[in-house]
Amino acid sequence: MEPVPELEVSRVSLESYARLIGGNRNFRRLWSAQVVSEIGDWFYTLAIYNLLLQLTGRAGSVALALVLQVLPQTFIGPTAGVVNDRLRRKRVMIATDIGRMLIVLCMLFVRSKENVWIVYPLLMAETVLVAFFEPARNAVIPNIVKREDVVVANTLASTTWSVNLMLGATLGGFVAAFFGRDTVFLLNALSFVASAVLIWGMRFAEPHAEGGHPFRAKELINFSPIVAGIRYVRAHVKLRSAILVKFGNLIVGPSWVLFTVMGQNEFDVRWGGMSPERGAFLGMSLLLGARGVGALLGPLLAASWAGHWQRRLEAAIFCGYLAAATGYTLIGVSGHLWEACLCVALAHSGSSVVWVFSTTLLQMQSDDKFRGRVFAADLCLCMLTIAAGAYLAGRFVDWGFAARNVASVAGMLMVIPAGLWGLSIRRNARKVAGAQAE
Repeated sequence: MEPVPELEVSRVSLESYARLIGGNRNFRRLWSAQVVSEIGDWFYTLAIYNLLLQLTGRAGSVALALVLQVLPQTFIGPTAGVVNDRLRRKRVMIATDIGRMLIVLCMLFVRSKENVWIVYPLLMAETVLVAFFEPARNAVIPNIVKREDVVVANTLASTTWSVNLMLGATLGGFVAAFFGRDTVFLLNALSFVASAVLIWGMRFAEPHAEGGHPFRAKELINFSPIVAGIRYVRAHVKLRSAILVKFGNLIVGPSWVLFTVMGQNEFDVRWGGMSPERGAFLGMSLLLGARGVGALLGPLLAASWAGHWQRRLEAAIFCGYLAAATGYTLIGVSGHLWEACLCVALAHSGSSVVWVFSTTLLQMQSDDKFRGRVFAADLCLCMLTIAAGAYLAGRFVDWGFAARNVASVAGMLMVIPAGLWGLSIRRNARKVAGAQAE
């Protein structure tokens, strides 16, 4: 099997982002679809978690919701990878957007504690569709941008995600507090319609879907493509290491549960005669907004230094792990909301670097015909970590542990993947040096 070429050596400047958006119609439409759908998603996420906490009074209900939003992706991921490597990924994205629109509209039927159970199967169904959409979106990036623009595209996507988080988390809190949750659900449903329309207008080649035999339903239960994907990853040492990077991002899952609880119990906003419910919603919004600020700055600043140098990308991932560990560890000693927000921003600047740069390494080191399965596996592993982390965080909070202390423990545990990644890149560097010496 031929090795995948190394990453090019080139810098990333601020002009690169404007050039990519202005000069690449396909990426512009994909990026615009991301903007509208993600802002709607953040509105929606806030509303769902706050609804569950208010109706049930248990952090475990939020943890369960998050588990159902991510864990099914671990199990459906192999099938999603095969589908994305056999069908046109553009069509997969459009179909999943339409499906998610219908699912979100069904949330309007949740009116009381008695029918809150409806939320859980709907979240699970939406998660299954996300498991098909995200590998497709990541896999098409190398098909619509030049090789030297892959880092730029990924960094811009991450920056956009972060801005959307800031806007969605902050504005979503106000929209839900003053206009109601139904408005939030309707806005999110419309965002999926807009996303589908934008993706429909994309025009690009999909080599993986050309010249093959028609897709058959029985392929969904045929494990040979999955086995071929596993063998492909095993044959590439660097790919094997990079595919585990997000799996080590241990703070992502607990953050959703902990921010919801801390916003209500420890860092609620108290302005004048504002009700406790609204204060809790805004406290959670500000913590999520701080997460967005960190996720915005991390990759944006690191990409200008790392460029396409593979060793710098790997070193940045290591530093990202350490920043995440430091930020979450310090949340335990934060006495005020603004201090907690600073810690959250630091932590997620590092966590976002880990996410973006590992995605870049996977895109540049994998072949197009296997890329869907590579990113499906990547998503499976990281979602398993997110689900486990969220569940454990919810359980510990319900057992009486302070949310900020649970956050600190999660931060300390981030030292483990940091150390393992450091050993991995050191081992790979020695292998490269040995090969060059020969």
